[in-house]
Amino acid sequence: MSVSELFVAAARKYLSAGRKSLSAPQSLDLASQVSAVDLGLKPAVLYDINGACAEQVKHYLSSLQSLQLVSKSLLTLDLNGNGLIVNPVTVKSNLEQVLHDGSSVAVIDVCHSQETPTVADPLRGDLKRMIQDLLLLLGGVQQLDGVERLLSGGEKCEEWNLCTVFGLLLGYPVTYWFDHTKSFDNCLSMTPLTVLTASWAGSESLLSDSGPHV
Repeated sequence: MSVSELFVAAARKYLSAGRKSLSAPQSLDLASQVSAVDLGLKPAVLYDINGACAEQVKHYLSSLQSLQLVSKSLLTLDLNGNGLIVNPVTVKSNLEQVLHDGSSVAVIDVCHSQETPTVADPLRGDLKRMIQDLLLLLGGVQQLDGVERLLSGGEKCEEWNLCTVFGLLLGYPVTYWFDHTKSFDNCLSMTPLTVLTASWAGSESLLSDSGPHV
């Protein structure tokens, strides 16, 4: 089998939801995304193509690693049932950079109590603690079994704003924050957004993010 066929076969075997499996184009786009993570071109990819769980994502990644299609340094991160394939070195470097000077990411406060979005301090208390928690979680990588490389956020996920966490882990230049303990509504309705995209060979979109004018 060719490399492309191996990627497609792994996706169809491990990432089916119900009776529906991924199409060849979906499988190959995912392969490009995972390869980009492996090369350090992006820190992580969030699996959201269908309803496959984090455990399935782990088996998919393990299959790719056993076939030597990607390195064994990658791991699966389970955040409240959401599966991410993560390059721990790149993610930790990005998070440490945010803690160091706060300039590597723009955090936009979109709490529904505001009329318009505003820029938030990425090093404010709650955000800083969340980043520190993520670094502590990733610090447990060495304790993971070589085969069962699944890291879980556990109960901490209930404390975190996962919208913000995903933005940080995925390396977005802009990530959103709101007080999820009060409401999941936001003030982005009718707010013009600027879409930023980056592409890489074989992938429709290596990274896509959007942000309001603030």
